[in-house]
Formats: sequence, C-alpha cells, structure tokens
Amino acid sequence: MIQSTEGKPFKKRNYRPAIIILSIVLIGVIGLLSGRQGVEDFDAFDVTILPLLNAIFNSFTFLFLVAALIAIKKRNVDVHRKFIYAAFCTTALFLISYVAYHYLAPSTPYGGNGILAGIYYFVLITHILLAAAIVPLALTSVARAWNREHERHRKIVRWTMPIWLYVSFTGVLVYILISPYY
Repeated sequence: MIQSTEGKPFKKRNYRPAIIILSIVLIGVIGLLSGRQGVEDFDAFDVTILPLLNAIFNSFTFLFLVAALIAIKKRNVDVHRKFIYAAFCTTALFLISYVAYHYLAPSTPYGGNGILAGIYYFVLITHILLAAAIVPLALTSVARAWNREHERHRKIVRWTMPIWLYVSFTGVLVYILISPYY
C-alpha cells in the first residue's frame, strides 16, 4: 500500500488480466465479424445509418482526445481526465455501433480505383492494425493512471495518444472514402 494525496492508504490494483481478456474479446469479435454476409431479411431500420454514426463517434473521440492533450499540456489533470473518459465513452459507443453494423449488414467493398484506391487501402490497413493495438494501449494507459503510476503512465501515453488520435481520425477518413458505396 502507498499513501494517497489525502493521507489515506491506497492499494494498487492488477488490471492486467482484465485488459488482456477485454482486448482479446474485442479484437476477436471484430475479427469474426469481418467479411460476414450480415443478417438476412433485417428490416427493423436502415442499417446504413450506422457507419455515419460510427464516423460521428470517431469525430467526437478525436476532439475529446485533442482537448485532453491540450488540458494536460496546461497541467489541468482534472479536465484531462474528464476528456479522456469522454473519449472512452464515445469509443465504447462506436464499438457498439460498429459491431451492430457488421453483424447486421454485409461488408461493403470499396468501389474506387487508381490512386484513390491506393490511398484508401493504405489508410484502411493502417487504421485496422493500429485500432487493434490501441485497445490494450488505451486500457493500460488508464490503468496506470488509476494506479497513480504517473511516470509509467507518461511513458505509455507517448505512444497511446498519437495512435488513438490517428485511429479516430482515419476512422472518419475511411467512412468518407467508402460512404459512396454503401
């Protein structure tokens, strides 16, 4: 146990098993959904609205992360923390919407060609790979903050923040590039 700033004892928690399980489950479910044909005869609502919703959630995640970065640069930890929690919330909403869409709808192939297709596939592949990496990175970053391991938190967020910013930004870019083909 270590002393908290309020003088009360504080016990570090081992978040590693939860981070590993959650990362495997999330990445696994998303991997299983890739290339699915979707649910036949689903007509409760127009599922093509979900990719737009995903882009909106990614946009808010990006904005919250930028605000969190500005707050921490100004040494405003409380505001930083609130924006990081907001980014986690919009990311969670994105994941729910993303999984729902890919469960209900067939995969949408990209219909462009030429240089635009090359750009699209580069952005898409880097987005997918880094999105898988951001799951354990973001969870580990917040766990280190919760455990008040400030130096270890700073070391990992030097990687987490730019990758998460890239993933949220390119999520919107992927939507913009593929939206004509929905």
